[in-house]
Amino acid sequence: MNLDAIYILWLREIKRFIRSKSRIIGSLAFPTLILIIIGTGLNSVFTMGKLSYIEFIAPGMIGMVLLFSSISFGIMVIWDRQFGFLKEMLVAPISRTSIVVGKALGGVTTSMFQALLFLIVCFAIGIKIPSPLMLLLLFLVMILIAVGFVLVGIAFSSRMKDFHGFSLIMNFVVMPIFFLSGAFFPLDKLPEWLKWFVYIDPLTYGVDALRFCMVNTSSFPIWINLLALIVFGLVATIIGTLLFKTTQL
Repeated sequence: MNLDAIYILWLREIKRFIRSKSRIIGSLAFPTLILIIIGTGLNSVFTMGKLSYIEFIAPGMIGMVLLFSSISFGIMVIWDRQFGFLKEMLVAPISRTSIVVGKALGGVTTSMFQALLFLIVCFAIGIKIPSPLMLLLLFLVMILIAVGFVLVGIAFSSRMKDFHGFSLIMNFVVMPIFFLSGAFFPLDKLPEWLKWFVYIDPLTYGVDALRFCMVNTSSFPIWINLLALIVFGLVATIIGTLLFKTTQL
């Protein structure tokens, strides 16, 4: 792999993100409204031990920020194809693997930045991380979530050329992934038939791991969550890289 090419592509995505103020504002506005309005509204009727409802859904909102920002990164690949930049990259004397790695690192970095901004919002409303070790583990979980879904976005965009088609497909994929992740409700109270869909949702393990790090409660052991996220990231990386390598202009 060409490290210089990877760095340049990563830097390009960072600069593109910084110049797009609307992406930064938009990534924070919706989850913040949900956290404050829905969290406050249901705080008085939701009980789960010592947890308030805001504390319960805050990790889910971080998972939502990572999910939406990571998968929507695929639009950047379609954008590059539409305006000819992708063609210039593909004919350059660098491997397609280097292109995938550079763009994926850029997507992971921008997704992490948005999630960290929202984490500051969580801190501002009174949510505290139990310990510095949990904070480090939280960062690791966020990275694993971002890597997996950025590569999912690249995989879809490698086979699509239309912005509108990508948006429709992403909504069809993203919304079930989010709502089945347990971001809004405890997993142990679901009916059995629905639990099977929850268990195959990779974001379920991400949200559960985030909740373990932030409020010290989870439905699965943390090692299961981490293992599931690592496997998901590896599978998404392999599929995304293979599809991008065979993409046609």
